[in-house]
Amino acid sequence: MQTQPLAPPQASTEPASAHLRAVRTYYELVDSGQVQDLVELFADDAEYHRPGYEPLVGRAQLTDFYRTRRVIREGRHTVTTTVESGDSVAVHGEFNGVLHDDRETSLRFADFFRLDADGRFSRRDTFFFAPLV
Repeated sequence: MQTQPLAPPQASTEPASAHLRAVRTYYELVDSGQVQDLVELFADDAEYHRPGYEPLVGRAQLTDFYRTRRVIREGRHTVTTTVESGDSVAVHGEFNGVLHDDRETSLRFADFFRLDADGRFSRRDTFFFAPLV
């Protein structure tokens, strides 16, 4: 039996939805350290679930996390896959950066965003392919 090679994936010609644009904006802002602007993407009572932390609830806890508790000093997210379904967006990608203790890190991640009727993130869940980053 002969198999045919798969055709290369085609880039979408569809314009990005508002949900996808919000998610892309999130990664641009977090990578550039614009904490106040990225927190504004979240609803007032948003929840963020991340390995190694209690759930972060509300903009004040999110701001504190990004300014003082996040172990990452700087880096860049490269998003390889996004999937949108209704009010949710799933993301798969890679992060490369430096932690506050000067260690370099490189890992794959998956994020799941849920957006409210106003287009703000009401929930975010992050999963890493490495322990406690």
